[in-house]
Amino acid sequence: MPTLEWIGKEKVINHHQDVPFRLLEKKYTYNAESSGNMIIHGDNLLALKSLLPQYEGRVDCIYIDPPYNTGKKEGQWIYSDNVDDPRIKKWLGEVVGAEGEDLSRHDKWLCMMYPRLKLLYKLLSSRGAIFISIDDNELANLKLLCDEIFGAKNLVEIITWNKKTGAKGVPPKNMIVNVHEYILVYQRSDEFKFSGELRSAEKDGFKNPDNDPRGPWRMSNIKSTTKSADAAFTITDPNTGKQYTNTWAFSKESLERMIAEGRILWKESLPKQKEFLYELTNDSKAIKSSWGVFDPQSTTVLLKELLPGQKFDNPKPLKLLEYLIKVSTHKNAIILDSFAGSGTTAHAVLDLNRQDGGKRKFILVEMMDYADTITAERVKRVIDGHGEGYKAVESLGGDFSYYELGASLFDENKNLNEEVPTDEIRKYIYYMETKQPPEVNTEDNEYFLGKHNDTAYYFYYEKERSTTLNTDFLSTIKTKASGYLIYADVCALSKATMEKYNITFKKIPRDIQKL
Repeated sequence: MPTLEWIGKEKVINHHQDVPFRLLEKKYTYNAESSGNMIIHGDNLLALKSLLPQYEGRVDCIYIDPPYNTGKKEGQWIYSDNVDDPRIKKWLGEVVGAEGEDLSRHDKWLCMMYPRLKLLYKLLSSRGAIFISIDDNELANLKLLCDEIFGAKNLVEIITWNKKTGAKGVPPKNMIVNVHEYILVYQRSDEFKFSGELRSAEKDGFKNPDNDPRGPWRMSNIKSTTKSADAAFTITDPNTGKQYTNTWAFSKESLERMIAEGRILWKESLPKQKEFLYELTNDSKAIKSSWGVFDPQSTTVLLKELLPGQKFDNPKPLKLLEYLIKVSTHKNAIILDSFAGSGTTAHAVLDLNRQDGGKRKFILVEMMDYADTITAERVKRVIDGHGEGYKAVESLGGDFSYYELGASLFDENKNLNEEVPTDEIRKYIYYMETKQPPEVNTEDNEYFLGKHNDTAYYFYYEKERSTTLNTDFLSTIKTKASGYLIYADVCALSKATMEKYNITFKKIPRDIQKL
């Protein structure tokens, strides 16, 4: 597979691992006491990192409209399309260093995009897809970038859509007028499919006997009925170690994710899967690669009515985003847009929910200072309804919470930041270990985080003093498990005791995993 090289690549290829984890500070919630919808103001690289503990592997649809890198500013709109924002320039100087002085605008764009795409990949669910708007300036580079990050085999399609109905005006020298743009579509795995309407739970036998937070499910086969015996491979029950070799309907990578997510039911003869209602469709239809005309002018007019006095050049058409979300997600999907701009993605989600009774959730990230005054303000006005007389537009309903980036979990010396609440540190650590939220168990000691795959987790941490893992601490443990993983500042247990109780010690903060 061909790979793309550019000045600064070696500095950004693993940069997402070095991005500090920052808390998200809720500033207000609009139209509700609490909300699962989010608008985040801050650098999208930092914001995406901060979303990982709660949303890694959970986002069903990602749509982004990054700078097209045309080399010019777009009219009077405050959005710059040349990767020349002072914050981006500063970041490039810090990350790439002296090499940055030789960067072309294409090098800059690739350095900016690479770590953000790496984090978006981590957030995307195994059944999800990412849609990226682009034009000819960076199309070829973006495809090679996504081939490297998402895998060339996971390219679903390069979609075209027309922003004009015809070639009007003075023709260019080559007599061809560009009327189209592209949307690159990459799936996270072979589990992705375009969607129709949700099935009926009662009709198709979906239940939720174990109160799975993902909703009603039913048992279904994972054994393939079409693949040859040569395609067989082995999967292992992590709880018992029992191995099953067969030809499976899913790839090895997909099955490993399903096992980690607790989706596999380990039956004695042959494993089954939890097939969730929200993931299924009645009518899955082929989607054309050319989506026709979506006129940006209609959205420009709408935005003038919503936000008088603001200038918007070429906003993405509302109907384009509605169509994209409708054909690629189910009604309970989580949709993420990390280049939110004027907030068209949130508008599309709310409008679709009103049309079909869906409960889709949106997460928007916008780094510019207009995140509250334009992005969030637009969403407020479509929630409430706007306009008067014949221009009146009814309320779409909905709500959201607005966030700013907060303190970093670690300080500049790589120690735990004492300004961060202990509960937030606990959430971070348990998620890094298990990809699960912490449990509440009043019967165990206060340092208990939870039990997962028959391992009990403890974070023995005090801000005011050093903690020691010793026999006194062990005597406070109430949870029975086959193994124990315990964080503390110091370990005073003998090797024999560690082996006897199958204890793994991790030192604070050295052994705390980094996202």
